[in-house]
Amino acid sequence: MTQATPGSRTICVRVPATSANLGPGYDTFGLALELFDELSVERTEQPGVVVEVAGIGAGHVPTDERNLVAATIARVFAHYGQPLPGLRLVCHNVIPHSSGLGSSAAAIVAGISAARALLSGIVDITLDDVFALATEYEGHPDNAAPAIFGGFTVSWMQDGRPMMVQPRVHERVHAVAFTPDFASPTAVARTLVPQTYPKPDALANVARAAVFVHAISADPNMLFAATEDKLHQPYRAAIMRPSADLVADLRAAGFAAVISGAGATVLALCDGADAAAAASAMVPSGTATRWVARELKIDTKGATVDIR
Repeated sequence: MTQATPGSRTICVRVPATSANLGPGYDTFGLALELFDELSVERTEQPGVVVEVAGIGAGHVPTDERNLVAATIARVFAHYGQPLPGLRLVCHNVIPHSSGLGSSAAAIVAGISAARALLSGIVDITLDDVFALATEYEGHPDNAAPAIFGGFTVSWMQDGRPMMVQPRVHERVHAVAFTPDFASPTAVARTLVPQTYPKPDALANVARAAVFVHAISADPNMLFAATEDKLHQPYRAAIMRPSADLVADLRAAGFAAVISGAGATVLALCDGADAAAAASAMVPSGTATRWVARELKIDTKGATVDIR
């Protein structure tokens, strides 16, 4: 068994699940949800990295340097020209993998946050640096931003660096995540989105995106109208038909439902707790696809680090 270095401190990182796109905000909008992966990191006397995984992914994800969290820590150390110490990682995962709830972003942000704490006093790594590294490693900022900063974020790239703003989330906004028993890998979903769009579709999304910022921050009653999308969900429906059907059923019942990220989770944004409970009751049953419905509050803190 790998032993921790005597007297070493334990770095504890907590990162929220995130939902990207949120209908019209393709590759731009992100929302942090109160469903958390947790990571603890200790230095060890032995070289190398040992990973223990509990919960989602246990028995399936790598438990050595190939683990995404471990690989991210090593990548940050290499980025700053620092030698990687021996490490023991314990990952407690609850965010479903390949489901559209930001599991890879959570792992990457956890790794960068842990590396930042390990390098404290040696290298000055700012939150802006964390955001830039997470965007580089993840490939886009839409999940990285809310995972780091919490709340609702609007992100974009400017001169090669990620930027973001963080409009407030109205206190009446509640979320319900419906996760099926099948995955939807992001890489596959991205191949289905076209490179060009009809002008009316582009204009429709611009308008809905503008309304969405107003709705989530000031008038949740407008969320239904604000979550229509013509840029990505229609093109991906064929590879996640049960999810597309659930979005249609929820919207027919008046709920602001969207595909979460690249799917296959469906997210309903609701005006109040009663509406969230009513939406949650619509979880499909008696079908070939098994669903789990979670009523989730909006996380406002983003990634947190505690050193013990």
